[in-house]
Amino acid sequence: MTKYIPFILFTVLTNAAAQLMLKHGMMQLSPISFTGANPILKILSIVFSPFVFLGLLTFVISMASHLFVLSKVELSYAYPFLSLAYVVVAVATFFLFGEDMNASRIAGIALICLGTVFIAGGGSKISEHGTELAASQTHVTEVTR
Repeated sequence: MTKYIPFILFTVLTNAAAQLMLKHGMMQLSPISFTGANPILKILSIVFSPFVFLGLLTFVISMASHLFVLSKVELSYAYPFLSLAYVVVAVATFFLFGEDMNASRIAGIALICLGTVFIAGGGSKISEHGTELAASQTHVTEVTR
């Protein structure tokens, strides 16, 4: 199912980009305090601040991409790839925000990448049109009845 890897990676990158935009947006806001302010107005002002709003929109795009991927490949194949978003975020925050990148994080990132390679090597049983998925779901439904 390597033909769906670009869609999976798009999902990963948009997920990571959303996190980075949300972090940047929250860093631009003054410290959040709900004392003396209408909490609903405060939440709306946060949600509609430019980078937070853009981050939320990017999450919607990421989710739409993930839904497409789920219609084509097994969840147990696609979902672990999302852990690569952690890798992208950890490296990006090191460069963009000066966050710490210590030996433990580097080792964890290496293990995440290795695990994803093993999962990708295992492939997926879903055919181009998802017919095997539909057939397996029907079989599971019949067996459980």
